[in-house]
Amino acid sequence: MSKEYKLHCFAQSGNSYKAALMLACSGADWEPVFVDFFHGQTRGVDWRASTNEMGEVPVLEHAGNTLTQSGVILDYLADRLGKFGAQSEDEKREILRWILFDNHKFTSYIATYRYFRCFATPAPHPEVQKYLKGRAEAAYSIVDAHLARNEYMVGARPTIADLSLAGYAFYPAEETSIDLAAAYPNIARWAQRIADLPGWKGPYELMPGERIAPRNA
Repeated sequence: MSKEYKLHCFAQSGNSYKAALMLACSGADWEPVFVDFFHGQTRGVDWRASTNEMGEVPVLEHAGNTLTQSGVILDYLADRLGKFGAQSEDEKREILRWILFDNHKFTSYIATYRYFRCFATPAPHPEVQKYLKGRAEAAYSIVDAHLARNEYMVGARPTIADLSLAGYAFYPAEETSIDLAAAYPNIARWAQRIADLPGWKGPYELMPGERIAPRNA
C-alpha cells in the first residue's frame, strides 16, 4: 500500500535528511524514493520536467502537492503534522530567521566543502577547500555560541529550525572533517538531544543509497 508521503532523496543529501528526519520524528506515514544523483538523474531533462525543474532534492509528494526546497517542506510538514512548528507569530519569524541562516551559511558551506572532500572529481583546489571550511567554521561558531545559552535554536523545545540545522550534523567526521565534541561542544550536546527524539535515525539509516568512502579526504 502506498504511503501518505513520498520523499525523493538519497543518503548523502543532508538537505533531504532534514525532511526525512522531520517525517521520522513526527511518526508520519512516509517512504523514501531513491534518486540516483551520482549517476546524473537530477540532471536529466525528463526528471526536471516531471519532478523538480531546479534539479535538486528533496522533493516531497503529498495529497497531490509537490514541494521542493527543504525549508518549504519543513514548514509544510509542521503545518500538516502538527509537530515542531511555531506557537506564536514571533516564534514563527525566529524559526524562519534560523532556517534562512542555515540555508545561506550553516548548511551551505559545510555541504559544499563536504561534497568536494568526499565526492568531487577531480579533487578541488586546496585553497578553495580552505576557504569553504573557514566559512563553515565561522557559521558553526555562531550556532555553538547560541546553543551555549539555549537548549534548542528557538525556545525550549525542538522546532523545524533545529531539524534544518541538523541536516549535516550526523554525517561522520571522516566526511566533514569536523569533530563536533572537540570543536563545538554545545552543538554536540544539542545534536545528542536531537538524536534522543523518538523516531530519530541517522541519514544512512533513513535514506536509500550506497555509502561512498571519501575520495579527497
